[in-house]
Amino acid sequence: MINDCTAIILAGGDSRRMGRDKATLLFAGQTLMQTVMATMQQLFPVTLVSVRQIRPEISLPQVCDTQDNGGPLTGLVTTLSRIATPWAFVVGCDMPFVSPALIEQLAANRAQQQAIIPVVHGQLQPLAAFYSTGCIPVMRASLALGDKSLLSAIRNLHVCFVDETQIRRTDPQLRSFFDLDTPQDLITAQGNLTIAQGMVRHLE
Repeated sequence: MINDCTAIILAGGDSRRMGRDKATLLFAGQTLMQTVMATMQQLFPVTLVSVRQIRPEISLPQVCDTQDNGGPLTGLVTTLSRIATPWAFVVGCDMPFVSPALIEQLAANRAQQQAIIPVVHGQLQPLAAFYSTGCIPVMRASLALGDKSLLSAIRNLHVCFVDETQIRRTDPQLRSFFDLDTPQDLITAQGNLTIAQGMVRHLE
């Protein structure tokens, strides 16, 4: 358990490319939201869900965005402002393969940093990352200037970037960063899960 950290699940997107609410999609017998919730609750004493409006089907505490169409940055700032711990781990509700071992690896890099951001295939992964509450003033300043880009705000933070070589030590296939944006992504994820389950049965 990472006791000085709160998990924040972002579920305020409009799911345009998926064509339906991603959080409620069924995956491995439960919704994507339930899958991610279960992983977060293994590791963190408190899990919050960032939403645009209250979702009655979610049992966890929810924090509504304070700004319409503000994107992940607005949701993150609003929810960071509500936590009682100095750190938060932020993850999208559409990332069912996020690995507890990877999260613990990232957590070990937090000393003297404001954020811990993985880098995969040369791309920052800001929605599977740690942020301290010290990020709030910088993020609010970005929003005040009309800049809703989370990546822009990250450029003004003290960040530890964890590269792909390090990440592969705990997540060799980088599955943690597979997010489900389209119907094809869902099909691919379900296929990967079936293969993984078959391998487990074979080993047994």
